[in-house]
Amino acid sequence: MKSTIRTFAAALIASSALFALNASAHGNVVPQSVDTTGLPPVGDKWAEQNPYRGNKLALKIGASAYNQNCARCHGLEAVTGGIAPDLRMLDRDCMDVKNDSKKKACFKEIDNYFLTSIRNGKVRNGAVYMPPFEGVFNQEAMWAIKTYLEARRDASN
Repeated sequence: MKSTIRTFAAALIASSALFALNASAHGNVVPQSVDTTGLPPVGDKWAEQNPYRGNKLALKIGASAYNQNCARCHGLEAVTGGIAPDLRMLDRDCMDVKNDSKKKACFKEIDNYFLTSIRNGKVRNGAVYMPPFEGVFNQEAMWAIKTYLEARRDASN
């Protein structure tokens, strides 16, 4: 009898823990605003490449913005938990390109993909996998997040 009660209790605790993790990983999320004070303005025209690459303030702002708005699906510190892609890998292929002009073109292409994804979100067959953030984040916030992801890629090497 004690063995049955212990087994039931263990199963109840395990299922409660799984439910709690699942409940916190999905559902309606209100995006948190991003204060980009101190970053040089990018302007009204959308930049084709990350203007903040290597900028320490952008890295700090991007880390905060990512952890408040993206980590829920893409994982804490950009280490995926399997719900969404591991964004540290986003431009990793560019790192091995030997030709400088091709390497720059690779980063530019990935920057464009990132910006398009964050602005428009991801929808497949009518299902929203990632909401659009255009109108929620300004361009400076989006590029700050990209700066953070680049730093996380470098840290994972």
